[in-house]
Amino acid sequence: MATLSDKKRDSLKKSEFGLPEDRKYPMPDESHARNAKARAAQQVKAGNLSKADERRIDKKADEILDQ
Repeated sequence: MATLSDKKRDSLKKSEFGLPEDRKYPMPDESHARNAKARAAQQVKAGNLSKADERRIDKKADEILDQ
């Protein structure tokens, strides 16, 4: 996965996050989109993320991956 510096992450638009209101799961490219899907699934399994939030993250990631 490509590295995302703090400066680059801070410069991303809210629309480039899987959970924009929290600025979590950044997806500026396909590599980050795949990683966001994997991390969301892990967090659901650990009980730290709702299935609804996972679906939102997956939907956003799929939009990026299908381009």
